[in-house]
Amino acid sequence: MRKSWFARFQFRQFSVAAARFTNPNLELPLNGIRIVDLTRVLAGPYATQMLADLGAEVIKVEHVTRGDDTRSWGPPFAKNLKNPDTPGESAYFLSVNRNKQSLALNFQDPRGQKILHKLINESDIVIENYLPGTLSKYNLGYEQLQNEKIIYASITGYGQTGPYKDRAGYDIMVEAEMGLMHITGEKNRPPVKVGVAVTDLTTGLYAANSIMAALLGRTKTGKGQHIDVALSDCQVATLSNIASSCLISGQPDSGRHGTEHPSICPYQGFQTADGTIIIGGANDKLFGILCRLLNREDWLADPRFGSNPLRVKHRSHLVPMIEEELREKSTAEWLTIFEGSGIAYAAVNDIQTTLHHPHILAREMVTEVEHPECGPMKLVAPPVKFSIAKPSIRLPPPMLGQHTDDILHTLGLGDDQIRTLRDEGVVG
Repeated sequence: MRKSWFARFQFRQFSVAAARFTNPNLELPLNGIRIVDLTRVLAGPYATQMLADLGAEVIKVEHVTRGDDTRSWGPPFAKNLKNPDTPGESAYFLSVNRNKQSLALNFQDPRGQKILHKLINESDIVIENYLPGTLSKYNLGYEQLQNEKIIYASITGYGQTGPYKDRAGYDIMVEAEMGLMHITGEKNRPPVKVGVAVTDLTTGLYAANSIMAALLGRTKTGKGQHIDVALSDCQVATLSNIASSCLISGQPDSGRHGTEHPSICPYQGFQTADGTIIIGGANDKLFGILCRLLNREDWLADPRFGSNPLRVKHRSHLVPMIEEELREKSTAEWLTIFEGSGIAYAAVNDIQTTLHHPHILAREMVTEVEHPECGPMKLVAPPVKFSIAKPSIRLPPPMLGQHTDDILHTLGLGDDQIRTLRDEGVVG
């Protein structure tokens, strides 16, 4: 006798609950979402890595022989334990490709296109970062897919429209073109780029956020959409209060300030006896605390320093006076003095110190995974903590084509077909 609808519903609910009890990955917010990742280098892979951390199944489609460009971006490379004469994976690639599967595929070949079309039809999201119109040559553009449920995100330097749309846009070019470099660096010194490719990273964040919003929208309408994400747009958006100041005042920006804040003083880096410390006296109360900690309460009676606007006006007098006091002790000594005072402060640490920082370790921001060729390796962990879901590194960054056979099997291809496609350079 067939079970009633209610009985089938109860059984299904019980099965899901049991699976969740045994598999905590099912609690991840994006569990059950499949993403076809056609991106390379940084902005796109960073976006798909965030979505993978949250539970999405991400299939990274790579060039059949060389893979993602960043596989060769080194040194440093992780050591290949199985073949010491061959470089292992590059640190750059490892930084943004955890929790993904790798499909090595030549989609210039019509057979590769057919495979990719089938994969996309069984997926929820496509993310790509080719120049506008490039994928249309292979029948893989948004309009050509004719799939109203697909969420299709295109990440480019300058977007799908506008006079620069066909221009290649890497992070450093967009930092320069869209204002960030002009306000980064020391006063009266040439402009510099930010120490990491921050425009790529913020674009990846915007892309991931927009994709999740589109997923929510699809639950209401049943329809996906094309998302146009440009590094140039995201860079302008993250100029934030500086852009707002220029728009409201109609005046040029105030240029480069190093660690100084153009509207707050003291709020910058100061030299100590052996290093640099950042201090933020962002209001009158905090400035008073700093004066007492430096045993310079006489500054509180100085009419030049009676308010933040006055301190900004007389910055050239105040900053050297503060630094003169700070040079009397080491950074470690000042950190001890400032601890618990209520003032904002921080040492300027290098990256190795940061990665071994007691707070970072307590927050479990460094984790170890087992790589099939390179053995145990340490990676930066997913940053956001959830009360129920536990984002983690479920899969180490994949080797090129590591999952090709498994993925093709799920699409219905047999071993002989896969062998032929590999022999003919369609898959790797």
